[in-house]
Amino acid sequence: MQQLTSYLSGRWVYGEGRPREIHHAVSGEALYQVCTDGLPLAESLSYARNHGGAALAAMTFQQRAQMMKALAKYLLAHKESLYEISFQTGATRADSWVDIEGGIATLFSYAGLAGRELPDDTLWAEDELIPLSKQGQFAARHVLTSRPGVALHINAFNFPCWGMLEKLAPTWMAGMPAIIKPATASAQVTQAMVKLMVESGLVPEGAIQLICGGIGDMFEHLDFQDVVTFTGSAQTGQKLRSHPHLMAKSVPFTMEADSLNCAVLGSDVTPDMPEFALFIKEVCREMTVKAGQKCTAIRRIIVPAAQVDAVCDALLKRLSGVVMGDPRVEGVKMGALVSLEQRDDVQEKVDFLLRNGCEPLCGATTEGLTLTGDNLGKGAFYPPTLLYCADPLTHQAVHATEAFGPVATLMPYQDLAQAVTLAQLGGGSLAGSLVTADGEVASQVIRASACAHGRMLVLDAAAAAESTGHGSPLPMLVHGGPGRAGGGEELGGLRAVKHYMQRTAIQGSPAMLAAIGREWVRGAPVAEDPVHPFRKYFEELRIGESLLTARRTVTEADIVNFGCLSGDHFYAHMDKIGAAQSLFGERVAHGYFVVSAAAGLFVDPAVGPVIANYGMEGLRFIEPVKIGDTIQVRLTCRKKIKKAQKSAEDKPHGVVVWDVQVFNQEGNAVALYNILTLVERKEGDF
Repeated sequence: MQQLTSYLSGRWVYGEGRPREIHHAVSGEALYQVCTDGLPLAESLSYARNHGGAALAAMTFQQRAQMMKALAKYLLAHKESLYEISFQTGATRADSWVDIEGGIATLFSYAGLAGRELPDDTLWAEDELIPLSKQGQFAARHVLTSRPGVALHINAFNFPCWGMLEKLAPTWMAGMPAIIKPATASAQVTQAMVKLMVESGLVPEGAIQLICGGIGDMFEHLDFQDVVTFTGSAQTGQKLRSHPHLMAKSVPFTMEADSLNCAVLGSDVTPDMPEFALFIKEVCREMTVKAGQKCTAIRRIIVPAAQVDAVCDALLKRLSGVVMGDPRVEGVKMGALVSLEQRDDVQEKVDFLLRNGCEPLCGATTEGLTLTGDNLGKGAFYPPTLLYCADPLTHQAVHATEAFGPVATLMPYQDLAQAVTLAQLGGGSLAGSLVTADGEVASQVIRASACAHGRMLVLDAAAAAESTGHGSPLPMLVHGGPGRAGGGEELGGLRAVKHYMQRTAIQGSPAMLAAIGREWVRGAPVAEDPVHPFRKYFEELRIGESLLTARRTVTEADIVNFGCLSGDHFYAHMDKIGAAQSLFGERVAHGYFVVSAAAGLFVDPAVGPVIANYGMEGLRFIEPVKIGDTIQVRLTCRKKIKKAQKSAEDKPHGVVVWDVQVFNQEGNAVALYNILTLVERKEGDF
């Protein structure tokens, strides 16, 4: 039997002790032995900090993004080997697609997000300058820096690839190394992906390590700069979170636990409406994808009392068409649970629900299963199981007991207020769904029940064509939930990256804040040069380099001509009587004329390194510009972001963010904003 090795301190190693076996979920045959006894687990923490952590922290956000994008491409090119191993866990090809390619897509997503939003630096200035004094020479801003620690990720069995990558992407982007501890039942899939990462040579040594088996006393060696994340059962998570050493060292702990997620059918929906069919399809999909082994799966089906029979009939009809068996066989829609232990746990929970107010509508036992494929007698199969709880307000077990398999319970509600109550009885959920065609129903239910959910899907016929579904966490959206769901947040775009970084408020003069952030801020010194900044290549521009333009006096003709050209005949610009009665007291220039006139003052018109205007951010009109006012502009290089050259044919370039301040004749700011330009680089990456 094969030994499933761990990857620690740059070596593939196996322990010495009593091993635990991993069995094929479909055939029941023994596949691997797992053991970590005697391995240098604690030493792997120091190795991560000193090797992977040091290397990642030295990389800029842009370099980390490029690393992750290259790794995602490599994993995608080798995905078929992962699919082959994933079949051992009972997953169908469709199940594995969510896990394998969905996980890889998370790497792509974070790499793209960082490439667009984060600096080409190791420090992230999170916000704008915060003035702390009248004269503006004492200010503050918050910065984010990499923790010199390690992230220990303890993952669940149901998504051995995605569960790892959803945490790795923000961890690496934050500049932290990670040690992955997958659930033993599906650790072979995680190990296969980690092997690909190591073989790729794209990730710094020590940036990722893998523990296949127990973690021993690792918690005793964690420090305040480290981070622990956990995905799994609420009971196990609570036990880990309360570890005395974690509390003594204030080690951040994020928990994402299984929850009793619900789907609510709106009171407006009837069987002849398209939303009814959408509801049935969504519930059945969540019951059968990954054989119901999803932390976001629908466990409670909350429907109007008048529609219980119709929903029951429709669900039973659709579930009866689900073909179970070997996931390799064509036509099989649902495979096995991950292990016999997991199957026994599901049966135990179903039996408990049946003793506490629920009755079976289908499934609920492994006897008499019809399976497609050969040699399946020892597989961990469990049928789609639909239960019914007639009085869900009295029988609380249905809101507190989760059978982590293809099991859901149908329950009635009398009115929307009761539907909200039932939704909240879950005690905190990762995801909830509401299917309705009525905006007022949606408003009433979501406003009242959002507090109990981390994410909510409102599904109607319009959204259905493009909806990713109830149970699909997306990299740009928060994944987590309150209460029973763990109280944590994962993913959520750049929010997740911040979780692995240290936020510090820095106070000082604008000059010092600019030096620390390597980003010019208003009030810091500027440097002027006879050469126009638009004549300089990306590498030649200096942060703080500034241009003070010539002046321009605004005339009545300017306002009239701009109004005719733009079609903007707003009374404050064009109507002398109306403007006199306005808060301005007289006619004023269009705000967009001021912006256009400012561009005319600072732009150098000749062909040069500036390729294009990339956009405008943070535009604010501070004071009105009246006829006869004279404006002047100060243009300052605020920050530079080097962009990777995608091919030898592409022109190498970077993004330059310019601070624009438009003043009037009294020196008062009338408009403030940033413009972004694409500026050619002298040297390419090829």
